[in-house]
Amino acid sequence: MNIKSLLLGSAAALAVVSGAQAADAVVAAEPEPVEYVRVCDAYGTGYFYIPGTETCLKIEGYIRTEVRFGRDQVGVSDYDFWSRANVQFTAKSDTEYGPLTGVIVLQTDANDGSSGDQNSYLDSAYIDVAGFRAGLFYSWWDDGLSGETDNLASNSTLHNSFRYQYESGDFYAGVSVDELEDAIHDALGEDGNDVGIAAGIGGKAGAFSYQLIGGYDTDTEEGAIRAMGTVAIGPGTLGLAAAWASGPNAYFEESEWTIAAEYAIQATDKLKITPAVQYFDNIKNGGSAATVTDFSGDDMWKAGVTVDYQIVENFYAKASVQWQDRTFTVDDDSVSGYFRLQRSF
Repeated sequence: MNIKSLLLGSAAALAVVSGAQAADAVVAAEPEPVEYVRVCDAYGTGYFYIPGTETCLKIEGYIRTEVRFGRDQVGVSDYDFWSRANVQFTAKSDTEYGPLTGVIVLQTDANDGSSGDQNSYLDSAYIDVAGFRAGLFYSWWDDGLSGETDNLASNSTLHNSFRYQYESGDFYAGVSVDELEDAIHDALGEDGNDVGIAAGIGGKAGAFSYQLIGGYDTDTEEGAIRAMGTVAIGPGTLGLAAAWASGPNAYFEESEWTIAAEYAIQATDKLKITPAVQYFDNIKNGGSAATVTDFSGDDMWKAGVTVDYQIVENFYAKASVQWQDRTFTVDDDSVSGYFRLQRSF
């Protein structure tokens, strides 16, 4: 075999082998494009687009721990350590009726580390669009003055409700239908179909803010009204409130009428001090469903001070001390309060 034939044969063999390797080569698939989280600034800070959708989501909440003190906080103990974890999910998207909003708030309270002393629950869950709101949410009666002294509503202000609220600039007005089965009056042997009708107006005018609300409890056939206002004066904000009830009901049951006042002093950018006082006339005659059916004829005073301090951004401390005295009952004055730390996010 001559050299020319040898070279031609080697080249042919290499071509065959190379062709076989090319045919057998594994071709890597193109990587799928990654959709990174996009900021959604249409509804304010903190929102981002859920990947693959045009829905904006915001996650926020807080961690709170406090030491409470007062007569018989836990059994015969006069103090109690307590913590809470709160997380809120808010989803928003554009529609032809305006933003469609959905809110879920989950909460867990704990007296200690044992599962028996931990309570996890749904704090709010509602849908909101074009002024209409439906679901589990806090009523206007949950609003109050900025301190911790005032008591301007019944114990439960969280209801399954249908509400319409009209808003225009700094003014709002609305009406709601509330399921009131969580009121203490529902334990009086009623049918469990307690419904309430509430209405309210409110808004701001310069340094002045105001709110006027009313509610009628169809089960007790009693109603209540409340007026509240604040105005910036000097280094702080003066707040005044008054409420009246025709009889104990799911909206207000503490007394026939009451008046409260506070002055929230903004001492520094980080420190706020709020002294307050409240007077109750003709207070309720007990604390159980079997007794809170009328008013007792007694009156009561309550006074206290609340101190708020921002340690750093999103980290706060709060201390509150409250005194109350039921006038016509011997040795019925008491002091209570708490110290709280809270980290918000």
